[in-house]
Amino acid sequence: MQRRSAQSPHRVTKRDFLRSAALAAITATASSSTWAQSERPGFFKAKDIAEAGFIYGLPMVMSYGVMYEYAVDKSSGQYKAPFNTLVNEARVYTYEDTAIVTPNSDTPYSFAWLDLRAEPIAISVPAVDPKRYYSLQLNDLNTYNFGYVGTRATGSDAGSYLVAGPRWTGTTPAGIKRVFRSTSDFCLALFRTQLFDPADIEAVKKIQAGYKAQPLSSFLNQPAPTPAPAPSFPKFEKDLVRTEFFEYLDFTLQFAPALPEERWIREQLARIGVGPGKSFDFRSLSLEDKAEILLGMKEGERKVSETVASLGKDINGWRVSASFGDAAFFHGDWLLRAAAAKAGIYGNDAVEAMYPLGKVDAEGKELDCSKSSYTLTFPAEQLPPVNAFWSVTMYDGKTQLLVKNPINRYLINSPMLPHMKRGSDGSLTIYVQSKSPGADKEANWLPAPDGPVYVVMRLYWPKTTPPSILPAGEGAWKPPGFMRVS
Repeated sequence: MQRRSAQSPHRVTKRDFLRSAALAAITATASSSTWAQSERPGFFKAKDIAEAGFIYGLPMVMSYGVMYEYAVDKSSGQYKAPFNTLVNEARVYTYEDTAIVTPNSDTPYSFAWLDLRAEPIAISVPAVDPKRYYSLQLNDLNTYNFGYVGTRATGSDAGSYLVAGPRWTGTTPAGIKRVFRSTSDFCLALFRTQLFDPADIEAVKKIQAGYKAQPLSSFLNQPAPTPAPAPSFPKFEKDLVRTEFFEYLDFTLQFAPALPEERWIREQLARIGVGPGKSFDFRSLSLEDKAEILLGMKEGERKVSETVASLGKDINGWRVSASFGDAAFFHGDWLLRAAAAKAGIYGNDAVEAMYPLGKVDAEGKELDCSKSSYTLTFPAEQLPPVNAFWSVTMYDGKTQLLVKNPINRYLINSPMLPHMKRGSDGSLTIYVQSKSPGADKEANWLPAPDGPVYVVMRLYWPKTTPPSILPAGEGAWKPPGFMRVS
């Protein structure tokens, strides 16, 4: 199990929840409500439950939204394929991809949303040149990274692996190297395949063609079990999440059996009508109850946003943290999990990739390219230390999406180094600004929006021997800060 580099400053624990709820109970008074008086939360006020429930449920609702747009709603504009169908995208992401915040534009994606209710899914990978990084990240509706296949995790040889749901009771079949267990009935299988340069796309296509996903019965050439009934997926609209958050969470929870550390918060959510088999209906609540729910959600959202801004450790204006992992990694720290999802859902474990986040310059002032231009300079022999490759990607500071720009460049990464200019001392300077720095510097230009900026540095398979960015926030290698030049 990984160790977190830093705890979230406002961790929502059972003890904290009890303390705030007890204070609220002192002043609680009887009133008419949609909840019957015998059912109405008393000691645990609805506001406190809504606050804790929002923090706990945010990653699940966000993940449901992605799943709905990718695998359910064919008219979403982001639809990819039905469940259990592997899709290869022989391209990198652009500003037109809006379903996922802070999307990676380094590696063409292959992915499949898996429905594990009827039977597990077997995923097979081809042999891949060890010089080319690839990974398969398995992430469930809880946004837990519950398994990895790839260059770092399993090597570059061909093989087949099984992805099973939380209710599967079978044993490891012949021909399967390892079984990965999801904590939810639905999960995301996400491949990343390194692209060296635009001319390399055909080689990537050949590798992607070797990725396969098939039901276990097909893999074993056996009769298929009875299909699971098709759920009635509620239409996901981002505007509706503001008022119907708990309807979405209510639906999603039925596909994610409670882990031991979740039972207490599931019990409290049930007091306001949220949980498997429940039918929460915000519209039917009284004005008083609506106000309590909305106030709780607003407070939860505030805490999540504050935690995103303070994740990990500040190093030269970058936030450096290890904020993604499996269920054991989070161990009931719902606030850290929510902040990680909001900062960049489906992020990797630190050993797979590190993600320094940049919103301020070296002086701690907000990065805003409507007011200033910046440089990011790596001294000679001090580029990010990785076993695979690194990148610096630009996002709009308001939406956290990729930025439309005249040269269609969304990042600068290590495969681009041969085409970039170095200083006389061997240093590498990246120009971060909304307009071209001039023809002589354009090879090193990272186009930015004409406004607030959000930058993500990615270190794929970071080195563990010094100098290293690991342990997160404590390693010998430090990312350089953004310097304001105008």
